[in-house]
Amino acid sequence: MNRVFAALADPTRRALLAKLAQGQATVGELAAPFSMSAPAISQHLKVLERAELVTRTTQAQWRTLSLRAEPLDEVSRWIEQQRRDWNLRLDALEQHVDNMQKLDREKEKP
Repeated sequence: MNRVFAALADPTRRALLAKLAQGQATVGELAAPFSMSAPAISQHLKVLERAELVTRTTQAQWRTLSLRAEPLDEVSRWIEQQRRDWNLRLDALEQHVDNMQKLDREKEKP
């Protein structure tokens, strides 16, 4: 999961993944919108491959890349669990503050 978060931390890699979410693409098609060198795009793609977010297939002379959603699903489940846990903690804190304020109001009554 750390590799996935590291890969998602870069806006160029997120843009590459967004393009791949629309379907398979060649390296050239992925690189076209960016004003960076081919080796730089290649490095970004290697990071995405190490994070197992993309797969590379070769057909004749064409190399295409595809998105692998499974690592994103794993990250999404983890984030959702964290959200649930924090919501429970914040709800408990809110209840505690409400109780403390209620006690303070009762102490102020003559």
